[in-house]
Amino acid sequence: MEKKFLTYSMEVNGLQQEVRFSETAIEEIFMPFLHELTDLKLTLDRKVIAYLVAPPGAGKTTLAKFLEQLSRERKEVDDIRALGMDGYHYTAAYMNVKTVERDGKEILMREVKGAPETFDLDLFVEKIREVRAEGTDWNVYDRRIHDVLPDYMSVEDDIILIEGNYLLLKEPGWTNVRVLGDYSVFVDAPREILRERLINRKVQGGKSRDEAERFFDFSDGQNIERVLKNSARADETWKLLADGDYEKQ
Repeated sequence: MEKKFLTYSMEVNGLQQEVRFSETAIEEIFMPFLHELTDLKLTLDRKVIAYLVAPPGAGKTTLAKFLEQLSRERKEVDDIRALGMDGYHYTAAYMNVKTVERDGKEILMREVKGAPETFDLDLFVEKIREVRAEGTDWNVYDRRIHDVLPDYMSVEDDIILIEGNYLLLKEPGWTNVRVLGDYSVFVDAPREILRERLINRKVQGGKSRDEAERFFDFSDGQNIERVLKNSARADETWKLLADGDYEKQ
């Protein structure tokens, strides 16, 4: 049976985009997930923190924003607020002078921007606790200036969906993030699909194909492996398909 795709216009990272999802994914995966969060808020009788976790290139930011939009269109579920963890990168100024070890060498943190080590983990944990307790001001990452905008927006919503690569990571320090989530979804994806999506993204941003491939091998590819091999089990797992759609595993 041929899939029926629905097209939506939405804003992602400050840019208006046309996105499409299958009617099957919307009704059989996304809406049950939103119902789960609505029921969880009623059961816990407090704010709910949910995680949408995926390796780089899996489209988690777009998916999170779509789930937020869908929750506002469907009155049978409560509204959710989608937030990203990218605003908790260290600042560009910090990464320009601080170093990390990679393959036995000390390199500037900016060279592996996006790796777990380039996030201010203590601040991120503090902000998640605040947003659950009484709300807080949330950092965002501005892709136009490639830097963090601190305390950019006020967040006081009752159901928060945080998207990111490392929210379930089984590495030192990240357990403090993992335990703060009430419910989680992991988006799995074939490595070859992620590779092409990330390389194409860099090429569209102005890099040559060779430059994009080198960056993938040195940075993005290693981050993908860490997420896929070293994330704790989520409450649900969805799989990204070659056509950009999702199925539940």
